[in-house]
Amino acid sequence: MNPAVQPDTDDERRQRAWSALHGVLDPEVPALSVCDLGIVRDVQVQGNALQVVLTPTYSGCPATEAIEASVVEALELAGLGPVTVSLRRAPAWTTDWISDEGRRKLRDYGIAPPAHGATASAAQPIRIVRREAIECPRCGSAQTERLSAFGSTACKALYRCITCREPFEHFKPI
Repeated sequence: MNPAVQPDTDDERRQRAWSALHGVLDPEVPALSVCDLGIVRDVQVQGNALQVVLTPTYSGCPATEAIEASVVEALELAGLGPVTVSLRRAPAWTTDWISDEGRRKLRDYGIAPPAHGATASAAQPIRIVRREAIECPRCGSAQTERLSAFGSTACKALYRCITCREPFEHFKPI
């Protein structure tokens, strides 16, 4: 090793890891990184290895394995390997973890993002029928209607804007 080149500190390795993870796209919504989505919960340095802690959007999410593989690949390509990934299912992921940047990216991609704080709290009963207005990501109108409780994935619902008549998906709050 060149004596003039100092190895990264743990903090520098973590920062480099977070930068690399911001480039890992969600396979189901490729407009968002796994960081935008809020599923990367922690990056830990363990000796010469990194451990990344992920919380899947839900326990049956079919994209979890692909996301794990993409995380490992991105960090190894950044020269930060070896890498292990662990899944933390508690507390459960919530759409409140989607970053403001992620919500903007969803809207730009044509998917209506969930509102902040849209998840049910312990003090509120879960409502099967939602009555809140879902804003059209294309024209901004609140005059929309739900066409189907499920869109292209289980985490999205299909809506149509009455104003511009365009269909769009809404990322369901959970």
